[in-house]
Amino acid sequence: MSGVPVSLPAIVKAYRIQDKARGVGFDWEHPAQVWDKVIEELNELKAEVDSGGSPDKIENELGDLMFALINYSRFIGVNPETALERTNKKFIRRFNYLEEQAQLAGMELKKMNLSEMDVFWNQAKEKE
Repeated sequence: MSGVPVSLPAIVKAYRIQDKARGVGFDWEHPAQVWDKVIEELNELKAEVDSGGSPDKIENELGDLMFALINYSRFIGVNPETALERTNKKFIRRFNYLEEQAQLAGMELKKMNLSEMDVFWNQAKEKE
């Protein structure tokens, strides 16, 4: 794993680690195998959360799930950093719309319930 800078952001580092492992043949053969691993890790995380596991165990399971998702993204040709940043921007756009519409309606977000916010959120989704 030499050559993978420790200072990289975690998503980029995971992608590079997996790419290096692939370079020596330590990799899945088919995307379906990786997807099965994602589901396995998701189920392990859910089981840990549902059983009231320790924060450390839950964090480990969440990390495993994220690592598996990053691996899957590599298999389907999607850069996970780009995908997450795109989603961040989309969320910000939608949330800004929600804030603007609430203000125009004379409402305060802190006083709105989730179903009231969802009306504006869904409008923002329809605009995209």
